[in-house]
Amino acid sequence: MAAPTAITVRGLRKTYGSFTAVADVDLTVDVGEIFAILGPNGAGKSTTVEILEGFRTRDTGTVEVLGTDPASADADWRARVGTVLQTSGFTDELSVREILDHFASFYAAPRDTAELLAAVGLTEKASARARTLSGGQQRRLDVAVGVVGRPELLFLDEPTTGFDPEARRQFWELIRGLRDEGTTIVLTTHYLDEAEALADRVAVLVGGRVMEVATPATLGGRSGADAAVRWVDDDGPHEVLTDRPTQTVGELAARFGGEVPELRVMRPSLEDVYLAMVAASHHAADVERASS
Repeated sequence: MAAPTAITVRGLRKTYGSFTAVADVDLTVDVGEIFAILGPNGAGKSTTVEILEGFRTRDTGTVEVLGTDPASADADWRARVGTVLQTSGFTDELSVREILDHFASFYAAPRDTAELLAAVGLTEKASARARTLSGGQQRRLDVAVGVVGRPELLFLDEPTTGFDPEARRQFWELIRGLRDEGTTIVLTTHYLDEAEALADRVAVLVGGRVMEVATPATLGGRSGADAAVRWVDDDGPHEVLTDRPTQTVGELAARFGGEVPELRVMRPSLEDVYLAMVAASHHAADVERASS
């Protein structure tokens, strides 16, 4: 049985004068998944997400988000959708608790403030002014505001920009926890390791078009690509590309009588296949322009 869908997009198109920001995009996001949208600057990610959020109108195409067209959504629909933007605009002089209590007042059945503070790891900062928070703590507050109304769907726009590595991994645990509670999450990010760590599926947008939608492990044929087997011996470093890396490693182990010096087996990373897809799209666009 097919999974129920939270978002269905067909033939989405948005232009600004002669510039096409989004060109015939088709997407489906399943209920309860983390869905990442990847792409270079100007690829159409923000425009697409803003249309899904109901903040921007489209030219053509059909869009259903939680069963409703965002262009004509009412307040009840908006209460089911949470958004975490790149900048929050909170009043710096309010405390963390005051901010959450303020936003909670907009909803009929909000999350308990104390429980929400604990969930995002801000209990000890409840009385702190927003201006005193670190970047990571500020983003945790952004997420807390985004989920205070118990949304069924959460949009996260570049949520960990500026985080240090430890804060990013703590934030990832928070996002996984929200997904485990049943929240559907749409994530835009420039961090490929973030998409790989969090996303159930990813969509790559380039030039306003969807290049591919797949799991991080299979994007761009990654799972079936040849592996690079690397090792070092007295003659220096070596590399063999093979579709049978286990066999190659076995042969090397036999040759060395056990451990293979500095052995590494590597398949293309998500970043490798993503960059190859972007480069191929740009090359195709250049060829099309040259021939027109």
